[in-house]
Amino acid sequence: MIPSWPLVERFAQQFEACAVRSGETAVVLSEAGSRADLVDAARLALASLGAAVAEVVVPTPPQAGPVAIRSTGASQALAGHRSVVAALATADFVADCTVEGLLHAPELGSILTGGARVLMISNEDPEVFERLAHDPSLRERVERGKERLVAAGTLTVTSPAGSDLHVDLAGAVRAGSWGWVDEPGDIAHWPGGLVLCFPAAGTVSGRLVLAPGDVNLTFKEYLRDPITLTIEDDHVVAIGGESVDADLFRSYLGAFGDREAYAVSHLGWGMNPAARWDALALYDKAQVNGTELRAFAGNFLYSTGANEVAGRFTDGHFDLPMRGCTVALDGEPVVVDGVLQGDLAP
Repeated sequence: MIPSWPLVERFAQQFEACAVRSGETAVVLSEAGSRADLVDAARLALASLGAAVAEVVVPTPPQAGPVAIRSTGASQALAGHRSVVAALATADFVADCTVEGLLHAPELGSILTGGARVLMISNEDPEVFERLAHDPSLRERVERGKERLVAAGTLTVTSPAGSDLHVDLAGAVRAGSWGWVDEPGDIAHWPGGLVLCFPAAGTVSGRLVLAPGDVNLTFKEYLRDPITLTIEDDHVVAIGGESVDADLFRSYLGAFGDREAYAVSHLGWGMNPAARWDALALYDKAQVNGTELRAFAGNFLYSTGANEVAGRFTDGHFDLPMRGCTVALDGEPVVVDGVLQGDLAP
């Protein structure tokens, strides 16, 4: 299918923000299962900017786990292939159209060491990219949020549903993504608009209460009933709830037979006012990856699974955007009842 010209223009606009210029070497990375319209839009957009474009296509690996693995940001498609890694590392810019994305892929470090700028294009319906117009102010606000996170020693989360989470930020890796990348040796994901951290080992404890309307993005479903997570020493040690939502949560994590599937991966809050909490209701599950819901303004995002900072690796993963939470850094709120505060607000 030939992508629509508005989609190609939207991709070109995002690539321009990534400082793609005429004569640069750009690689469009995809796999057999990638969305053809996104791959084609990326190729045409890069060509329209005068980049020297090459395509690298790898096989989509078979599902090898006990359950389907979804929405991890840790593509296994490269499979350590040194020629593919070398090709990506020597590029100026990589448009990552793999299904799961390279954000947490084991080969990413080698690719970035070569100086490539990598934009992970989330596996979304093209309409998502057309709806979320480029917002230059997003970078400034995300950077302010990241600066506050870097300066803080603690992060706490409370909610009317009963959440009471405590995070010691010592040793945490802190980051922000606004949806484009213009520095060599760096990666961003698109859609963007998120401030987050990967906590060090032994720094997270408390209680999270997932309320109706919160989202399980691995399942691509809104919760209908509450789930209470008791967290000790970074790990979910109890999953409370007498509902199908809670049963599915327990069943999926239990399928991996791996304690690290219950551990914290990353956490943070959404900053993108154009991203919508309700968007998931408008698409079939196969149409979207759900990155928009990770970024909607004022959400608190809690994720379980792999965390390289804490030395934990696992295939199990949940991304859980929550509404109506209050997030505070050293006791000073940056989000109150799901609303961004001060100069973090749009």
